[in-house]
Amino acid sequence: MKDEYVIALTTLPADDRAPGIARTLVEERLAACVNILPAMTSVYRWKDAVEQDPEHQLVMKTTRARIPALWKRLRELHPYDVPEFIVVPVIDGHEAYLTWIGESTAAAPATGESR
Repeated sequence: MKDEYVIALTTLPADDRAPGIARTLVEERLAACVNILPAMTSVYRWKDAVEQDPEHQLVMKTTRARIPALWKRLRELHPYDVPEFIVVPVIDGHEAYLTWIGESTAAAPATGESR
């Protein structure tokens, strides 16, 4: 069903960490794809002050079933005390692409041979 697919969003500092975090999430099958958007300026309130910093937005395509593990791993890798983590449901899309997301985030096939 299409409602099992989601897009998760987070932001990271606009430094060299984003590619490594994105690669880890894909290698561990927590996301099928992670887009790292170009640096942007984020303006936000933090500890009663208005802050402004350059950040990257990460757009992570995954399944609802993988969200708990993705969120747990992202917290381990993320440098912020309170990282952004927003999950948006996918209500429709190209069926082959959605199937690819599901296949790419499924448990890795066994690689050993039976004896």
